[in-house]
Amino acid sequence: MSNLFNIIIKIIDFFYQRKIINFFKKNITTEYNVLIDVGAHKGETISNFLKNFKIKNTYSFEASAATYQSLMRNTKKLKDKYKDTNIEIFNEAVGDLNEKKIFNELPDSNSSTFNLIDQTSSYFRRKNKIMSFFFKKEFIIKKNHVSQIKLSDFIEKKNIINIDILKIDTEGYEYEVLKGLEKNIQLVHFIYFEHHYDNMIKKSYKFSEIHNILSINGFYKVFKIKMPLRKSFDYIYRKKNI
Repeated sequence: MSNLFNIIIKIIDFFYQRKIINFFKKNITTEYNVLIDVGAHKGETISNFLKNFKIKNTYSFEASAATYQSLMRNTKKLKDKYKDTNIEIFNEAVGDLNEKKIFNELPDSNSSTFNLIDQTSSYFRRKNKIMSFFFKKEFIIKKNHVSQIKLSDFIEKKNIINIDILKIDTEGYEYEVLKGLEKNIQLVHFIYFEHHYDNMIKKSYKFSEIHNILSINGFYKVFKIKMPLRKSFDYIYRKKNI
């Protein structure tokens, strides 16, 4: 049953991701200098972008040590295929402080997060039923300590002078990632991020706070799409005058 579930999800995700890729194809050049992927998971985003665009540098961050193993294996294949691209991956979290944090890892690695999980929520109970049916296991939360960095420090260390696309998928931790950019948010052209509206993840902020920090720094919304089978949306904001 788990194989069937994974096949269904891959098919749905393929058509969903095509809409995002098509947006970027219509709006900007097909060549990029820098793509930063925060919450890289198993490398799905960089794989999709490398299939469709010429990119000089990709930097990917994944907090989960277990998921990072899959990211390493997939990245090795990408490096062999896209030899002109500098592909770097990091087993680190990204936020607004340099510190050690407790990371909540779930069997569904897409849902692992720094935030507290409301196990009494309707969304959690529904996901737990799905996991039990397809995978014969329940949502057991494991807590691990991980290292967190600020993007501002990373950008300065790497001497990055512009970022074509910053993608953030951190399960309710996107606002903290943005705060950690500090003044270097001005180097970014497009910010592509996910926002949850479900009641499972206990975020410390509202969408309006993300919108405000982006608006204050000269970004405006250019794309919004609901994620399949989830109470979440993907957004793309663009820097003015680029």
